[in-house]
Amino acid sequence: MTPPPPGAQAPGPEADVLDFPLPPPGTMGPPETCARLRESRPVARVGLVMDATAWYVTRYEDVRALLADPRLIRPTINDWPPRPGPAAGEGPRLVTMAELDGPRHLALRRSVASAFSSGAVRDRLPRIRGLADRLLEEFADGGPPGDLVAGFTEPFPLLVLCDLVGIPSRDRDWFLPVLDAALDGMVTAEEGRRVTDLLRAYVAELIARKRSRPGDDVLTLLVRQCEDGTLTDEEVTAFGLSMLTVGFGISGFFLADSVHTLLHRPDQWARLRDHRDLMPGAVEELLRYVPVMNGTVLLLATEDIEVGGQTIRRGDAVIPVLASANRDGSVFADAARLDLCRTDNPHLTFGRGTHNCVGAHLARAELTAGLEALLDRFPQLRPAEGQEPLWDDQSVTKSPLTLPVGW
Repeated sequence: MTPPPPGAQAPGPEADVLDFPLPPPGTMGPPETCARLRESRPVARVGLVMDATAWYVTRYEDVRALLADPRLIRPTINDWPPRPGPAAGEGPRLVTMAELDGPRHLALRRSVASAFSSGAVRDRLPRIRGLADRLLEEFADGGPPGDLVAGFTEPFPLLVLCDLVGIPSRDRDWFLPVLDAALDGMVTAEEGRRVTDLLRAYVAELIARKRSRPGDDVLTLLVRQCEDGTLTDEEVTAFGLSMLTVGFGISGFFLADSVHTLLHRPDQWARLRDHRDLMPGAVEELLRYVPVMNGTVLLLATEDIEVGGQTIRRGDAVIPVLASANRDGSVFADAARLDLCRTDNPHLTFGRGTHNCVGAHLARAELTAGLEALLDRFPQLRPAEGQEPLWDDQSVTKSPLTLPVGW
């Protein structure tokens, strides 16, 4: 079912529009507003770009319920938010796994499940760790000091994913600028179509390469399933677009934020360095504590939904704020504190329901291998003296643009 355009129904008097909550400048967040909203307005209407609005949902139980609610769907970045320009709804869409539903989504998830299973990821750990060690060796040759984002936290998840999926890492100088345009610069319908056409053409070329030159990778696996009728080209394209648009970026943000968080708590860095048995629980706690997902999950209601005392109307946009839910004191004891020994940790970082993150095991492995490689190679890693990280203070996905470090 396709919902009407967001904003088609005027909000009632109870729905005063708030400014979109952002963390204080120069920090990762979560927004200070979230704690107040959880107490007083857990479902609040906030303003977004292009004069659109959305319901900003901050309490754990509400967020948990909405993530698995089939009445909410993920729009493509071509369709939402509304953009100026004629025929905004025409042409191909940038459809990823997040926007697929029903049998198509289920078939694709089944096809990639084995490659992203805990066992398959565990078998790849030596290869993942090898990529981390090689990057850090190159990084060490250039310093100290050095920018850990450019030298490690950004390229590491990208190389891991390219190796697994079958995307040539040498192509990154072409596709990374296009992805930046897709995620940040699609301000008009014409720009949206241009970027969509470029990315779809690139994935189509990748699929054609796998048909003529198969490899030991996930794309080759899916292409074979196309040939036997299990999948369609469009579904394989959706997978390829998923890997390009969100497959590695979020993992890089979490790794950079985790290192930043630990380096500003040197006792915690030392504790994790000296007690590696803490690593599995520490990774879960960092996934809970690090507030990357301040507002990047946006859904549209296909029918009216009651939540938190508010009526979300059909066609309304909804943002379940994972970073806020993960700091809800009704669920997590001393929620605002990083506790590497936390045992009861039902965080929502990987979502819930049919669209929970298919790459959750891989993301955990990347964070684990990345931290262990850093702890081994640079046991005395620390923030570089006289240099502060740079941040994009207008972005809702908060991670440092630079992370100057010494060792």
